[in-house]
Amino acid sequence: MDKEMQILQHIRHNPFISQQELADLMGISRSAVAGYIAQLTKRGEIKGRAYVLRDEGSIACIGGANLDRKARGKQQVRLHSSNPVTIMESCGGVARNIAENLGRLGCKTSLFTSIGEDKEGEWILQETRKHGVDISQVWRLPTQRTGTYTALLDIDGEMVVSLANMDIYDALTPEMYADKWSHIASAQAIFLDTNVPADCLAYIIERCREESIPLFVDPVSSAKAKKLSQRLDGVEAILPNREEAELLAGMSIGSIEECAEACRRIRERGVKRVIVTMGEQGIYYQAEDADEQFTPYPTEVVDVTGAGDAFASGLLYGYVNGESFERACQLGLAASALTLKTEQSVSPLLRPEQLEQTVNQYEKER
Repeated sequence: MDKEMQILQHIRHNPFISQQELADLMGISRSAVAGYIAQLTKRGEIKGRAYVLRDEGSIACIGGANLDRKARGKQQVRLHSSNPVTIMESCGGVARNIAENLGRLGCKTSLFTSIGEDKEGEWILQETRKHGVDISQVWRLPTQRTGTYTALLDIDGEMVVSLANMDIYDALTPEMYADKWSHIASAQAIFLDTNVPADCLAYIIERCREESIPLFVDPVSSAKAKKLSQRLDGVEAILPNREEAELLAGMSIGSIEECAEACRRIRERGVKRVIVTMGEQGIYYQAEDADEQFTPYPTEVVDVTGAGDAFASGLLYGYVNGESFERACQLGLAASALTLKTEQSVSPLLRPEQLEQTVNQYEKER
């Protein structure tokens, strides 16, 4: 029996089998399997959605899912002193927040993360599922504690310091993602945050490059951005803030001109598009054939937490709905503006019609 017939036989038996699993069963390399799959697909031999067809409009979100605690000062925060605060708990984690945002926007979304077998983890999953997110592929790790993120906010909502306990993600391995790859690769686009280990990041980026799957990466923090490989071929877009962009580019950013140079350096690492979020200065977008600064949409700022996640969500929403990157950036800014005016990391105001209305109103008033 030739290799193509063997592959077809295995897929008939298990339509969700991964390329790595096929390679192991047949004693050949994964890249060889990918080549056979490509030929079978080209000839129309493989038609099953489970293995080949990407689910139009769907997004796989890979990364963190945590319990968020926000302590907000009742007066200006003073370091090295006791501060009166109000404390609020909510579901958090970059990938989880974006998955919920996308669910609220009507996108078919799946979450790939890990939780402990504890009440915090189960609460996070149940709350996330309420918004239409597929949580069936989440790992439950009995020896680990669900991740937590604690932020101290000043009286004006600006973050003073944050504390993260994310040890649970160190237990993830590339093999675990390989086992779930057929579920991940069925998405039209993949979002990845850097809470996962460096070898997992490298594995996911490489698979997306090999299989031409659009990948969007959020560096999360300057410390976690260091986990990214020097070569980032396979990344459709990366979404750093100013500090993360400085680390990725190896230079300081004090002006738009310097931001443009930093984006160019980051693109030299293989990224197709760079979108730097700059707070009150909006965003700076650069691709090979485009560069533009977008100013933020005017809004009342109640709490800045979650605004960056909202921007990424609006951008992805625009992308999977066939919008240009420029228009997708505008939808991202609209999502960010709607989130800034609430105390919640994921805004209940987030709806497709609200995004469109915010963008159109801003364009009309300009």
